[in-house]
Amino acid sequence: MTELCALDGAAPDGLDTARCLSLLAERGAAAGLTLTEAQLAQFGIYYEKLVATNRCLNLTALTSPEDVAVKHFIDSLLAFDPALMKAGTKVIDVGTGAGFPGLPLKFYCPELRMTLLDSLDKRLRFLQEVIDATAVRGIRLVHARAEDGGRDPKHRGQYDIAVSRAVARLSVLAEYCLPFVKRGGWFLALKGSRYEEEIAAAEPALALLGGKVAAARPVRLPGLDDGRALVLIRKVKDTPAAYPRKAGLPAKKPL
Repeated sequence: MTELCALDGAAPDGLDTARCLSLLAERGAAAGLTLTEAQLAQFGIYYEKLVATNRCLNLTALTSPEDVAVKHFIDSLLAFDPALMKAGTKVIDVGTGAGFPGLPLKFYCPELRMTLLDSLDKRLRFLQEVIDATAVRGIRLVHARAEDGGRDPKHRGQYDIAVSRAVARLSVLAEYCLPFVKRGGWFLALKGSRYEEEIAAAEPALALLGGKVAAARPVRLPGLDDGRALVLIRKVKDTPAAYPRKAGLPAKKPL
């Protein structure tokens, strides 16, 4: 595949792979994460391609070694739940963007059957380049809006877990994600400091869409104290056929 950004031989500003990986290993260990050398090598490739591609495609505002290591990689990995994410578990990352949290989770637990869904083809082309360069297997890219994918029989109710990070408020995100999850499965939302307020506002939408909050697990990024949480929502009944509504409507008129 032709690279999205033609490199001119100069390293992109701020590129320091060794520092990124050192921070990832050190602060990941502080967060209870153990990464192998092979996994760190994959994250190094990911970091380099993220920074290089970001010069011509707006993937993220955070590109320093520390920000990528902590606020992207470790933040994504804190969604890992060994009780739920086992070999063969089917996971979909809805609105994956630059691949967070789905691709870091796949690196960390290669046995996951991971699908990354996004509405922008250029972002998926970037992810395909990372996948090719890291030789990761068992991962699928889907080009679709969440509302359309959630109505597609190939995806609706087909996943054990849906994950999403920094896409929308929980009341909106639930309509994007829960249709993908099979009954008895899970929707895991990585949320910021106002997660309790979002949960309270989302209760009517969750009840309508077949979800029920099982836990809100506080998470702490090493070196930061901003009140993040992983919200675990169980799919207790099938999502009604009327949902998700047509593209754009969930964000304009939240349930």
